[in-house]
Amino acid sequence: MEDKLLQETASDTGSALKSVKAVIQLTEEGNTIPFIARYRKEMTGSLDEVEIRNILERFTYRKNMEQRKEDVIRSITEQNKMTPELEEQIKAASTLQAVEDLYRPYKQKKRTKASVAKEKGLESFAEWLLQFPQQANVEKEAEKYISDQVLNAEEAVQGASDIIAERIADDASVRQRIRLDMTKYGKIKSELKGEDEKEVYKMYYDYEEAIGKIAPHRTLAVNRGEKEDVLKVSISFDEERVIRFLTKKFITDERSPAAQVILDAARDAYKRLIRPSVEREVRNELTEIAEERAIHIFSENLKNLLLQPPLKGKVVLAVDPAYRTGCKLAVVDETGKVLSINVIYPHVGEGKRKEAQIKFKQIADQYEADIIAIGNGTASRETERFVVEMIPQLKKKTAYIIVNEAGASVYSASDIAREEFPDLQVEERSAVSIARRIQDPLAELVKIDPQSIGVGQYQHDVSQKKLSGSLSFVVETAVNRVGVDVNTASPSLLEHVAGLNKTVARNIVQYREENGKFTKRSVIKKVPRLGGKTFEQCIGFLRITDGEEPLDRTPIHPERYNEVTALLKRLGFTTKDIGSSKLAEALQSVNIQQTAAELEIGDITLLDIIDSLQKPGRDPRDELPAPLLKTDVLKMEDLKKGMELEGTVRNVTDFGAFVDIGVKQDGLVHISKLKKGFVKNPFDVVAVGDIVKVWVESVEADKGRISLAMVKTDGQ
Repeated sequence: MEDKLLQETASDTGSALKSVKAVIQLTEEGNTIPFIARYRKEMTGSLDEVEIRNILERFTYRKNMEQRKEDVIRSITEQNKMTPELEEQIKAASTLQAVEDLYRPYKQKKRTKASVAKEKGLESFAEWLLQFPQQANVEKEAEKYISDQVLNAEEAVQGASDIIAERIADDASVRQRIRLDMTKYGKIKSELKGEDEKEVYKMYYDYEEAIGKIAPHRTLAVNRGEKEDVLKVSISFDEERVIRFLTKKFITDERSPAAQVILDAARDAYKRLIRPSVEREVRNELTEIAEERAIHIFSENLKNLLLQPPLKGKVVLAVDPAYRTGCKLAVVDETGKVLSINVIYPHVGEGKRKEAQIKFKQIADQYEADIIAIGNGTASRETERFVVEMIPQLKKKTAYIIVNEAGASVYSASDIAREEFPDLQVEERSAVSIARRIQDPLAELVKIDPQSIGVGQYQHDVSQKKLSGSLSFVVETAVNRVGVDVNTASPSLLEHVAGLNKTVARNIVQYREENGKFTKRSVIKKVPRLGGKTFEQCIGFLRITDGEEPLDRTPIHPERYNEVTALLKRLGFTTKDIGSSKLAEALQSVNIQQTAAELEIGDITLLDIIDSLQKPGRDPRDELPAPLLKTDVLKMEDLKKGMELEGTVRNVTDFGAFVDIGVKQDGLVHISKLKKGFVKNPFDVVAVGDIVKVWVESVEADKGRISLAMVKTDGQ
């Protein structure tokens, strides 16, 4: 059984059988996905985290399906209704839906019209009709079944028809064919049902689209409109197509007097029993596809947001904008330590504005701020204009950046924030979060529930369990790809490291506070509740930048330290030479296959070791373009058609990308304007955090809409 499951999983995922076996074996041994992806490449064939997760999900699906098949076979066997053909069909079923279709006739049902008719003794009459008797009189035959429970021939015919209808409706091949036809030829239809004051669903008031062509985001839109009682949604489908199919399948002799009764029963089976449930199944499948797409979009956006390059070594003055309650200021040093908290009122009268100017200059000059970070919430653009006026007056040359503050208020009111800053007000904590977001987006954003970060599409309309699982995986993957400095990381960051949980993460921080900085990776073994397996899983992702062992600042796992030392010795170096240009040069001349064989390690592992020795403290985020820093401000009124601008991608959806160009409203680059030629998937062109060149297409100031293009047209 296990071999069959492994082969099917390999086929489903397009992975080598050997790789699938390795992934399942390693997982069953208690290894985490990041650990397998990074340190067991030889076994898996260098599968990445997404491929490994996909294998595990498909294997689980296949395993659950086999279990369901066993349960179904046992249930039907216990009813003494199992046949060799049916058992073979169940075993050969390739989806859970197919299994359920085959099981349907044997499932315990609630009291139905057919079961009532059977209780009245009409099953043998139904069987007689299904023989398509010649030269017989249906009404006379029906009269034989008149009893205390069946008052006349008409009732007998109706009861027999109900039994036949249920039998037709329970036929697995019928349901599969109608489901397939409805998916292929049906159309989703929506019309206005209730009030829609803001005309949110205007395009769906009289809307029809082929099921096979509907875009995932439109499926979720009509679903939401239906849920809010604004839209009435249905599937339009050629019923006569179904009746022709049922006639061909079930009417074996059109000349028989029973033919019309069977045909009427088939029509009833379709309208009353098959259509409602198949329509539900088709819509559920559409919703599932749409949800998967929406979750994928959210996950991709979150990944790109988390992996935005940090602005390291900068003193940041952050501004959390507001009108009446004032703009909260927070200054943090290069390490994220809070140096100053203040408030200014630049938007409540000229007197207060002058005070704000004096205080702002004084703080920026005192702490020699390198960058001013402005949150993009309420009063953001007015605050931006204030900052731009102030920049020329500052002692130090300073630029500013607009920071997406989505989720900052959620963080500020959270237990994590209260624990971190017990003496600060909610708004003050928010300013600190804005500052730290540009210093190290990953370290700060992991403190916030991913669903509050604001890079999703219809995120509240999808399965929250699936969404949460996918986003947790994205966060875990990002944290482990970057690695974590064990001497500075917060518990929020540490808990996402492979093998660690909240308790052990807190224990690491507590141990660090009580005993001082970790000087060697091996010391981490002393942390309470951090056992041998946990140490093995997490230690390669935990870095010590200035400890006793130079290898501890690399992604090299301690299980390979002996081989690394032997490699360095062969080349005439020691661990103290790690990161030097001489060692980097010597490593380039290593014969990979020969050296790997001599060290008794795999070629892939050796290549990873060499890469880590050449760039020991490398941060994969540093290879991405730096965030866009600005010194001037734009207003919506300044925008003109054809104007060329630079902006930051804030969100990517199925229909395009939203770009922050420095005015109040993000502009939309429609999918058709992302590049020349056809674009199937916006993610092939842009990602959250990208710095892009755009041209203004149109501005609708009254509606707050800006259309942009990433391709220059002849008219521009």
